[in-house]
Amino acid sequence: MMDETVKETARILKEGGIILYPTDTIWGIGCDATNFTAVQRIYQIKQRPDQKSMLVLMNEVSMLLEYLDELPAGALQIIQTAAKPTTIIYPGARNLASNLLAGDGSIGIRITGDPFCRKLIALMEKPLVSTSANVSGDPSPLTFQEITPHIKNQVDYLVNWRQDERYPATPSSIVKIDRHGEVVLIRP
Repeated sequence: MMDETVKETARILKEGGIILYPTDTIWGIGCDATNFTAVQRIYQIKQRPDQKSMLVLMNEVSMLLEYLDELPAGALQIIQTAAKPTTIIYPGARNLASNLLAGDGSIGIRITGDPFCRKLIALMEKPLVSTSANVSGDPSPLTFQEITPHIKNQVDYLVNWRQDERYPATPSSIVKIDRHGEVVLIRP
């Protein structure tokens, strides 16, 4: 069942679609992270200013090399030793939709441990936007059931995977790492 869902989700994403999907943290709104127009639609759905960047999911550390200007010292250690899903804000990115990047050119990236997301990214061969499934400023939904009809009705595809889970999910930790390897904890 998961493999068929992954294939259908990848088809929607390759056509520029927006998905609502489960991650290794909370439910997310996503699209192909290289598609400027799809990223813009997510900002519209979330009613969020586009100067507030969104994070990206990748399935392998090796993928970072294609999308970052450089891999800062210490990043691999954080990825390999983190006790929970951790998003790292990197100082410079490339080959991603320009409207995903923060004003300073930085981007938040998480190497996902979720089996569905890992398979989807592998099939797409591209990173995936992941932003909380809520209107900007509203609380992040901790289960699929908490996602508002506004969000569900705006996306092109609701991933039919893990929708019945009732335990509340938690957002990732966020750390920022600069070009010199200096690390700042943003969210524990």
